[in-house]
Amino acid sequence: MAVILEKHFPVEAGAFTTAGEASTTIKRTLKQLGISAEVLRHVSVACYEVELNLVIHSLGGTLTLLVDPDNVTLISKDVGPGIPDIEQAMTEGFSTASAEARTLGFGAGMGLPNMKRNATEFDIQSEVGVGTTITMKFALAA
Repeated sequence: MAVILEKHFPVEAGAFTTAGEASTTIKRTLKQLGISAEVLRHVSVACYEVELNLVIHSLGGTLTLLVDPDNVTLISKDVGPGIPDIEQAMTEGFSTASAEARTLGFGAGMGLPNMKRNATEFDIQSEVGVGTTITMKFALAA
């Protein structure tokens, strides 16, 4: 499938003051492309959650937006520490967020479940000490 748009957004670990900027830019970009409000809502929720996970849990990474005629795809690729137990991490309410993140109101343990709930397709691959890649697709047509 031909990619209509590809954009990359670096996300810095621990950058709570700029958290959400990539998500906001992605939402604005998709709105300009005329993506439906329903798809936009799903992408926005999942995008914000994955961006916050990069800030809170990783050592930094990149959020990639791909748009083709059939799907919006978000790919989050980070550098370590990786997820030792993906099944546990997918449990609503489970969190390994730091005290700093919790003090700022983050780390409720709903990020990964919300991503999966909002995406048409959801895949997570992780290796401890290496990093995590999350790929989410959002269908543009029913």
